[in-house]
Amino acid sequence: MARVNRAEGAVALVTGANRGIGLGFVQELFARGAKRVYAGVRDPSTATNQFDGLDVEVIGLDVTDLESVHRASVRCTDVTMLINNAGYFANRRLVLTDDPQAARQEMEVNYFGVLNMTRAFAGILGANGGGAILNVLSVAGAFAAPFMGGYSPSKAAALTLSTITRAELSGQGTDVVALIVGSVDTRMASHVEGRKESPIEIARASLDALNKGETVCDTDFMAVESRARYFRDPARFERQMAKLLNVDVQSTGR
Repeated sequence: MARVNRAEGAVALVTGANRGIGLGFVQELFARGAKRVYAGVRDPSTATNQFDGLDVEVIGLDVTDLESVHRASVRCTDVTMLINNAGYFANRRLVLTDDPQAARQEMEVNYFGVLNMTRAFAGILGANGGGAILNVLSVAGAFAAPFMGGYSPSKAAALTLSTITRAELSGQGTDVVALIVGSVDTRMASHVEGRKESPIEIARASLDALNKGETVCDTDFMAVESRARYFRDPARFERQMAKLLNVDVQSTGR
C-alpha cells in the first residue's frame, strides 16, 4: 500500500513559525512537498534569515488578537492545514506566584489562541476539502505538572479543545491531531537539563501521526516515558512532581 503523505501539495499555516518547533514544521512541510506555507509570526521583524532557501510567506499574526487572526483568515483562504504551534511559558508558580497575570497570559496564548485560530479557519478548511488541524500541546497538559505553573492547565485546556474540535468538525472531514510534546531543544526549554529532541524530529513525528490517522500522538521519548510513569502510579508520580517544587509532601497529606 502506498505511503500517505498529507503534506504533499498542502497549503499550511504555522503559528509561532520563526523558531523552535514552528520553524521545524516549516522546514519539514517543504521537505515533504507542501505547496505553500504561511509562517505566522507575531513580529515579522524577527523573521530574518530563518527561512532562507524556503518559499515562505511571512504574515504578522498574534493569536491572542482577534483582529490579527481575522486578517490572517482573509489573507490565507487557501489553507488546508493549520498548525497551532504558538505557545507561552511564563515559568511562574500558579498559586504561590509573584506574577498573578502570568497564568492569564499563558491561557490567552495556549488555549484561547488555539481557539481563536480554530474558529477563524474552520470554515476555510471545510471549504477546501476538510484538511487538518495539528495542535502542538505538551506532556504537561496530559497530566498536571505543578512545576510548570499555569502552563500545565492551559495545555490541558487545549487538549480538551482538540477533542471537542475533532467532534464538531468531523462532519466537514477535518482531522484534528493533539500532539503531546515532551523535551525539545527550544528556547522555551533552555532551562531543562538532559536529553532533548530536535524540533525537526517533533515535526516529523507529528506529520507521520497525521498520515497514520492518529488523533493523539506522543511525539518524543519523554512524552512516552512520562505518560507511562504517570498511568502506572498516578499518586507516586504526583508526589515526585511536588518534590520538584521542594514541597514537603507528607505535610500536604498526599
